[in-house]
Amino acid sequence: MDPKVCSGPGPGDEHITNLLLLGFLQSCASQSLHDELQVLSRELLTPVAIAADGYDDELQTDGNRASHFHGGRAGADSESQEEIIRNLARRLAQIGDRMDQHIQPGLVNNLVAEFRNGRSEEDRRKQLASAVGQAMKSWPADMEKEKAMLMLTMLLAKKVAEHAPSLLRTIFHTAVTLINQDLLAYVRNLAGNGLE
Repeated sequence: MDPKVCSGPGPGDEHITNLLLLGFLQSCASQSLHDELQVLSRELLTPVAIAADGYDDELQTDGNRASHFHGGRAGADSESQEEIIRNLARRLAQIGDRMDQHIQPGLVNNLVAEFRNGRSEEDRRKQLASAVGQAMKSWPADMEKEKAMLMLTMLLAKKVAEHAPSLLRTIFHTAVTLINQDLLAYVRNLAGNGLE
């Protein structure tokens, strides 16, 4: 069950990144985002479930889905991969909770202002990448660079969404794009190591 190896992100990669970021946000975002995250989860995951199996995903009160989507894989393999990614997201959220204070409020405020300006997806991705780069300067040096960049991308997405819940979908999709463009090999490795 090795992740596919290809030069760019494929549908499976986006699926993994969506699950990872969604699980991270569900594990550590404030209660005020709970309803928005449930809606986002349905939007992201239901079409795959309907296409694969003809049934809806239903969120439980803890944010997990009661049913499983298959995305073209055998049910048990997909279910196992989903659980591994959810567990990975929870572990990353625990680390994120401890590292949260390293992100300066001014950085988040600037990012929120930029995202509200109606910029293109590419401009938003560049702004988020720039914010990650700025936050890296105050990030503990003992964390591997790719892990730090992934953590910061997800933490900035969380902080922007908590500061401005109306930006949840925008920051979520921008963060997924950034992760898939800059950290895809690292995320594949994380998912692959969890699957072995």
